[in-house]
Amino acid sequence: MLLRKRSNILFLLLVAAFLIYGGYYIFKTSFIVEGTRYFILNDDAMISMRYARNLAEGHGLVWNPGERVEGITNPLWAGYMALWHLAPLPPNLMSLPIQITGLLLLTANLFVVRGLAQRVFRQESIGLLAALLTAFYYPLNNWALLGMEVGALTLLVSLAVYRSVVAHQSGRFSAAPYWLLGVATLVRIDAAVPFLVLLGVNVLLDAAQRRRHLLTGGLILLGFLSGQTLLRYAYYGEWLPNTYYLKVEGVSLVSRLKNGLAPLLRFVWNMEPILFLLPFLLPLFRRQYAAWLIVLVIAAQLVYSVYVGGDAWEHRGGANRYISIAMPLFFLAYVAVVRHIWQAALATVSGLRWPALLRLVSQAGLLVLVGLSLLRFNALLGTHSLNKLVLRGLPTFVDGNVEYVRIANALNRFAKPDARIAVVTAGVIPYLTDLYSIDLLGKSDPVIAHLPSHTGADFEGFSEFRPGHSKWDYQYSIVELQPDIVVQLWADADSIRPYIREHYTLVESNGFTFSALTGSPNIDWAAVTILDWADY
Repeated sequence: MLLRKRSNILFLLLVAAFLIYGGYYIFKTSFIVEGTRYFILNDDAMISMRYARNLAEGHGLVWNPGERVEGITNPLWAGYMALWHLAPLPPNLMSLPIQITGLLLLTANLFVVRGLAQRVFRQESIGLLAALLTAFYYPLNNWALLGMEVGALTLLVSLAVYRSVVAHQSGRFSAAPYWLLGVATLVRIDAAVPFLVLLGVNVLLDAAQRRRHLLTGGLILLGFLSGQTLLRYAYYGEWLPNTYYLKVEGVSLVSRLKNGLAPLLRFVWNMEPILFLLPFLLPLFRRQYAAWLIVLVIAAQLVYSVYVGGDAWEHRGGANRYISIAMPLFFLAYVAVVRHIWQAALATVSGLRWPALLRLVSQAGLLVLVGLSLLRFNALLGTHSLNKLVLRGLPTFVDGNVEYVRIANALNRFAKPDARIAVVTAGVIPYLTDLYSIDLLGKSDPVIAHLPSHTGADFEGFSEFRPGHSKWDYQYSIVELQPDIVVQLWADADSIRPYIREHYTLVESNGFTFSALTGSPNIDWAAVTILDWADY
């Protein structure tokens, strides 16, 4: 009883520390531009925010009013964002409640991780240490606290595993895990992956309830997937999200596997291969339902990450969005295996003498091992990982957000309301300018999305393609669509520069240069400085 009370106190202290850390983390993502403090999400999350604002304003779940293209894969999360757009918050603060939501979701997940540890391992130390690793895992925090749907998915997956373990231990059937993961497919459709794993494990390992699992789980999955697919087709006229065509169509399976495997191997190497493999030994020590479920959910997310070609930001290191949602389960399995090995080693050395001293050394040693593991797990690429973890300097993605806000402010000085802009980063700039936008990389443009992928270009370490960033057609996006302002260009920019020099005027606003369509009535020419192309 005393041990449980101490454990509760330690856990609550951990939760309090995480809330303080997370609150400071959110503050560190903010910045001041021209006297105004901005809270801005990751640029991809800001694409969802633009969809959300248009929905809240009655234009529908669209990127550009009047154009129905599903350039998001998180409709439920975007719908939640839309609710906040009904509140009287200015654009510079609208992201803050989404970030706070991410913090609350991650906090709730800590309770689930601890509860799962108590259910499976009956050891307070495993739950506390797994919660510690989860609370201070930088990639998971960065995704969730910068507005991605990762926080919601992490909680739903952890909770579904927990409820499934509880049901299995009680010997009763429960549909709750399937409903949780069904909702998760609305948050992001590829939550079908852990759904299928959970269904498969239940069918194989729960013989007494096999038919009910197969029937109930299968129908729930079919209902959620078919329901949203029919709604998608009715609303957007496509069976799959536009981002599916962008990332998969025109990209060979071999290219995807190569590009998915390379960053995964880097991730494993930076984490240390031995540490990475330890959680997968869990079924050797605990040959039970929960161990297999935990390990297979982790493995499925890793395999899925490879299958889709990894994520767009693999060059930054750490767990990507697909892997991050399973990392709390990874840490739980890791601590359990390390504890088992550590105690077995101490027992061998001591010959089981001095049990009180053995317990003390065991707990202290386990804490040190996990503390060192925390540093290793947070290894990133091309940066000082410890500085990131302790929040010295700006969190990942924030430096880009600062530039995008400054670009948006520069555009707002001379772009009239009917101006059309062409962008590469399709989140912050379109959101803060509220201008009609042309997505050069095709996330919200079906013409670009259905093109074959470019290969052989420089994708910051990606050997074949960078997911979501490997398709463009300047002849279509610039020559045919004629944007009033070309804000950014992507790879192969030299191919379109002769056309831009002939038909566009180089202008400067607030320290940024833009290509403005010569003679466009949608530009306030008096508000810009005209530059000479010969100087650039």
